[in-house]
Amino acid sequence: MSARFGWWSRDPDLGKYEVRVVVHGGNIEWARHQGHHTPWEPHEPNDEDRERLIAEAERRLPRRLLTQKQFEEIVQLSKRTGPGRISGRSNHKPKSPL
Repeated sequence: MSARFGWWSRDPDLGKYEVRVVVHGGNIEWARHQGHHTPWEPHEPNDEDRERLIAEAERRLPRRLLTQKQFEEIVQLSKRTGPGRISGRSNHKPKSPL
């Protein structure tokens, strides 16, 4: 299963930033960035982020974009602490040797 979720959040200290969650193969990866031209960096989810992820997944259930089994897996993965990481996946493009 592969699923991608995203939304904008606002924090008094950090300002407005975009949160991206990728669920793939039993792994979960949380990332965020502040604007379109800034790099994605690991994001430590809080309880509000986890609730938002579950709410976004619930919205996809009636439209059959997720199965009940996939939804339950997302609920279990959202309980993990830390930003997570998907093995073998990198958000950074390698620099050219020139």
